[in-house]
Formats: sequence, C-alpha cells, structure tokens
Amino acid sequence: MMSKPYFPVTSPQLDFPAMEEEVLAYWREHDTFRESIRRRQAQGARDYVFYDGPPFATGLPHYGHILTSYIKDTIPRLFTMLGRTVDRRFGWDCHGLPIENEIEKELEISGKREIEAYGVDRFNARCAEAVMRYTREWERIITRLGRWVDFERDYKTMDLSYMESILRVFHDLWQKGLI
Repeated sequence: MMSKPYFPVTSPQLDFPAMEEEVLAYWREHDTFRESIRRRQAQGARDYVFYDGPPFATGLPHYGHILTSYIKDTIPRLFTMLGRTVDRRFGWDCHGLPIENEIEKELEISGKREIEAYGVDRFNARCAEAVMRYTREWERIITRLGRWVDFERDYKTMDLSYMESILRVFHDLWQKGLI
C-alpha cells in the first residue's frame, strides 16, 4: 500500500519560463520589492544599505557576474528577514578604458588625436549611450534572476553627483591630513 504524497503531483510538462514571467508579473503588479521596504520603514526598522557593484557597463553579464550576483543577493535578503529596512542600490563603473576602447572600436578610431578630430563631446556622448544600452540589458537580466535591486536610484560613476561626492570625500581627507 502506497502512502499519500505530501505534495500534489506535478506535470512533467512544466513551462519554467512562463512560470518565471508569472512571478515577475506578480512582483511588478504588487510592487513587492518596494513594499518590503515600505513595511519595514513603517515599523521603524533600522536601515541597512547595500550598494551593489559596480560592474563595468561595457558588456552583458557572464557566469562570474551571475554567480557573484546571487551571492550579493543573500546579504540584503538576510537583513530583510531580520527585520531591517534594506536599501539595495545598483551601481555602474563607467569610467576608464573599457568603455572608451569599445567606442573606439565601434567608430574605428584610435588614440587621443583621432578622438579629438572626431570631437571629444561627441565621443563622450557615444560612451554615455553605450553605458545606457548595457544598463538596460543588465536590468532585464538581473530582474529575471529574481534579484530585488533598485535600478531607479542606481549610481553611475559618470554622474556628476557621484564624481562630486568622491571629490568631497577626497577634500575632507586632505583637510584632515590623511592624504
């Protein structure tokens, strides 16, 4: 005699992508991520801020990004379960050679003289466009991974407010004789 199963029998023809889309739609419809923050704020929970990143904004996530993304997701979830208000902000490293090299390849130019001939403002605008292209794709992929991250209040190292904050901190350290 067989014992009664603990769980209902599941169909072997499960459509995992469709199930995933249902869950994501539910989260969007109910604003689940932000609601988890609002509830804890209403309860007066202590804050815990988690700044995620920053990956270079020059390509799509690979296995290493995805693996570390899951690891990074466990910390905010733990603190949320412990009753804290967890602000999860995603960040982007937009400075330096990776983005510039990519745009130089796209434009088939190389080096300072050719960038100046093309126009520094135009070149910088192309770099910013590339950053935004990749950030949209990252958001789609990270969301599909089931992570709750605030992309609306993300930070990018190319934003003036970010650069100003770094200069302010550097200035404060200088004033204190620490540099």
